[in-house]
Amino acid sequence: MTSLTRRVATAATVSLLTVLSLLPGAPAQAAPLTDPGDATRPAFYQAPAQLPAQNGAVIKAEPEPFHLDPLNLRGTLITSQRIMYKTTNRTGTPVGVTGTVITPKTAWSGPGKRPLISFAVGTQGLADQCAPSRLLAFAAEYEEVFVGTLLSRGYAVAITDYEGLGTAGIHTYMDRVSQGRAVLDMARAAISLPGTGLSPQSPIGVDGYSQGGGAAAAAAELAPSYAPELQIKGVSAGAVPADLTAVGTSLDGGLYAEFMLFALDGLFSSYGVDPASFLNAAGQAKAAEVSGHCVWNLPQNSYVKMSNLSSSGQSFTQLAQQAPISTMLADQLIGRARPGAPVLITHSVADDVIPYRVGKGLAQRWCTAGATVNFVPTPVPTHVGGAAPHFAATLAFFEARFRGLPATNNCWTL
Repeated sequence: MTSLTRRVATAATVSLLTVLSLLPGAPAQAAPLTDPGDATRPAFYQAPAQLPAQNGAVIKAEPEPFHLDPLNLRGTLITSQRIMYKTTNRTGTPVGVTGTVITPKTAWSGPGKRPLISFAVGTQGLADQCAPSRLLAFAAEYEEVFVGTLLSRGYAVAITDYEGLGTAGIHTYMDRVSQGRAVLDMARAAISLPGTGLSPQSPIGVDGYSQGGGAAAAAAELAPSYAPELQIKGVSAGAVPADLTAVGTSLDGGLYAEFMLFALDGLFSSYGVDPASFLNAAGQAKAAEVSGHCVWNLPQNSYVKMSNLSSSGQSFTQLAQQAPISTMLADQLIGRARPGAPVLITHSVADDVIPYRVGKGLAQRWCTAGATVNFVPTPVPTHVGGAAPHFAATLAFFEARFRGLPATNNCWTL
């Protein structure tokens, strides 16, 4: 590991731990499990009545500040634009999604054209104010250190807000297809955006950790059929929630139980399921509460048990065996289609949010399908701790991909 990578890994860990250290003092922001409506949404985040036909088409764009330092010195080195673009969600419905495209002002000095990283963020929450494109403007996005380091390598970076995060509708958190398509269409939008210097020939990398790891992994296996024209050279996915049944079982009643509630809200919304079908009055109130939460509200629902929220008194594991929840969860399984590009998968062996076996299982399924997979177990404990080594490995992975070097495949070890 280079000294630069060590500094990045350390800074990234500090950034994430700083966010988590602020959690207990965060105020509650309960909201109904319904879209708040355009009356409370900034004008930029309101989609027009008619959307373009082409997925990835830019609907509108405006300059956006991107701060990593108090004096905004980085603003002299990069150009940042907030955009809205068209994608198609899991149900086939056209939707407008927002995001951010950031490009260095310095000339690209590497081989070929400047690469683009379609960066899938980790969990932000469900509320509109949690959208990364909003938080980036105030240096409040906890993965900014990662993004800044990618920019320092000369890469352009495109960051989707995902469906319903900032824009109309409930954020379809953990919806595999909607998230993967949002990441791919974000890349399409970025390479067509005027003034970036990007083009359809630009090499592309996809990266994400946690929720972002799931979105990146979904994009990897959706790309050959959904976006075959994109020049994707590699996908890096860390702590991938590839099996939501296993993840939800692990979360139920634990420190990070709110992630389970986020996923139920997101999937209920995506599949049109009425929460009252499965939740008692307390559960319905909790679902409404978390629909207005950001990631810093997590401690408010630590150790919540699904058996106290379900109308049947059943645990998450038991509910997961009943239709339509069983179908919703099964649909989100990642690893049933072969990625078209080499993939790097990292996972902490002591992840306390997404079990290690979930990430390894994804690697095994992709290996069985014939994909080029480099599975890297990381020794740093906890879910938060695993982010820094993931990003350190990602930097080396992309440098090799963009230089055309052979990809490591360690499927034989699995």
